[in-house]
Amino acid sequence: MFIEKKYIINSDFITMVGQYDRNAKLCTLVRETTRTFIVDKAPLEILNDTIRCIGFDLRGAMETARSLLGNKHMCPVMVNPIHRICLFPNKSAKHDDAMWFNPVHILRTYTVNGVANINFTNGTTLTIPSKLYSFNHKLQTAEQFMKMTLGSETKSTYSQHGPKRGA
Repeated sequence: MFIEKKYIINSDFITMVGQYDRNAKLCTLVRETTRTFIVDKAPLEILNDTIRCIGFDLRGAMETARSLLGNKHMCPVMVNPIHRICLFPNKSAKHDDAMWFNPVHILRTYTVNGVANINFTNGTTLTIPSKLYSFNHKLQTAEQFMKMTLGSETKSTYSQHGPKRGA
């Protein structure tokens, strides 16, 4: 698999998760709409590098989300408001194996044998060890946060993709 030295999150971004290389260095497995690759940086470094491109930092982005949404754990993060990119983790960002999702690319969620399955806009499906209601709550919080920070035009963006979710 191809290894990138650095990476800035863009609108093709679907998910990322921490993964250790053979030297026990934390890297990141990134999935975009048309490719999957490894970045030689930790997920939080990628988030911070991306947010710095627009003049902010990860800590400030997390504090903003907490202040707008209440003191919730696992808040979504506005990575790039210009390109309408907001991500949310499936577990605490302190965990190296936390997976980060772009809600714009999630078409449908459903459960099989008690675990969450996610269908993405590129036709792929991912199974994660999480209860569906827990994942959907985080997804809903991210969508609410996007509407709060980006305004009402976010609603028309979602209706173009027509995300369908269920239990």
